[in-house]
Amino acid sequence: MSLVNTPLTRTDLHGESPVGATVRAMEIGRHLIAVLLTVIGVVRAVGDGSSLPAVIISGLAILGWHAVGTLLPSRALPQRLVVGWLVGFAVIWGAAVAVSAEFVWLAFLLWLLAGHLLPLRWGLVLSAVVLAVVVVAPILHQNTTTYANVFGPLIGGIFAFGISRGYLQLLRDAVERELLVASLTRAQQEMAELQDELALAQRQSGAIAERTRISRDIHDTVAQSLSSIRLLSHAEASRTDDPSAIRTLNQVETLASDSLADVRRIVAALVPAELENGALPAALQRMLDRSHEETGVQTDLRVDDSLPLLPTEVEVALLRTAQSALANVRLHARASRVVMSLIDADDSVRLDIIDDGNGFDVAAWEQAAGSETSSFGLFFMRARLRELGGGLDIESSPGAGAAISAHLPIHVATEETA
Repeated sequence: MSLVNTPLTRTDLHGESPVGATVRAMEIGRHLIAVLLTVIGVVRAVGDGSSLPAVIISGLAILGWHAVGTLLPSRALPQRLVVGWLVGFAVIWGAAVAVSAEFVWLAFLLWLLAGHLLPLRWGLVLSAVVLAVVVVAPILHQNTTTYANVFGPLIGGIFAFGISRGYLQLLRDAVERELLVASLTRAQQEMAELQDELALAQRQSGAIAERTRISRDIHDTVAQSLSSIRLLSHAEASRTDDPSAIRTLNQVETLASDSLADVRRIVAALVPAELENGALPAALQRMLDRSHEETGVQTDLRVDDSLPLLPTEVEVALLRTAQSALANVRLHARASRVVMSLIDADDSVRLDIIDDGNGFDVAAWEQAAGSETSSFGLFFMRARLRELGGGLDIESSPGAGAAISAHLPIHVATEETA
């Protein structure tokens, strides 16, 4: 059983978190209960005529052993060490009860600890043993007992054990809520970073498209006109015998040739090198580079040379699909290599992501898709792609890695460029 934030096993929660404050409050309350019940037992035992040295030794032994649990290292301890401490505490308490029945008051603390530190079955076993000691103690010391000595401890034990188990469940729920809040915060930060990446990619894509349009327009108008002027000047110069006209036409041809060379240099400068990669591939490469830096996973991006410029909604869907897939690889797959391919499939675009990680049972996932036990990451990926007329294909098996293929139509891009 995993123990969370007990007096013996405190995890490293933030000091100002609600869970951390609750844990500290419970620890302080438990220490106060231990001291108070021990003092009550000592006072009543002395008043009952028990041996003073034996009573004092018993009280000091109880408080000392309880302090040992408090002073143990604060990191999570092995279960056997926790059980050993609790059993030792119960043995010391039993010896104290043998000195005086008044120490049965500390049974309440033992029931709390049993419910908090032990699995349910063993907690019930220890609680039953403690109850038996509490019931038998008056008989051994006074040769008599009452119904109150039986049913009072029984009700108190059930109450204390139930409170402890309920507190443990509430504490687990609180830890899960804190983890969920932290996860949502990280997701929000990642989404903001993704939006920045997407905005940068779109700006780059727009700049590339505009420079390409200008270069194409210059080539189709100015460059073609200058080429025509050069050809006409050369043709006219060969058909005339007038020296002045020939000289002028040669000058026109030379100027047209020089201007055409300048225009071609301008067109070549306007066509950027990034045009070969486009906006989406550049964003995917940055995402893969960041994943490699954070996790050490080897990454590889392959992009078809014929991939056209994609509409914004297609780039957004593919970029988010890649982000979700890499998050799954980082959290679950334990892969050493990820290969991402952006493929031009005629009238559609396909994003393939393959890893060599743990893999999973696709049939089981398909059966549980959308339920509380399924992977919502893959579920949301498929839903987003289907909204745009695409889909998500998944191939995997336990121990054999996983491959997902997201595909989307690019007819929107065709309409825009028509």
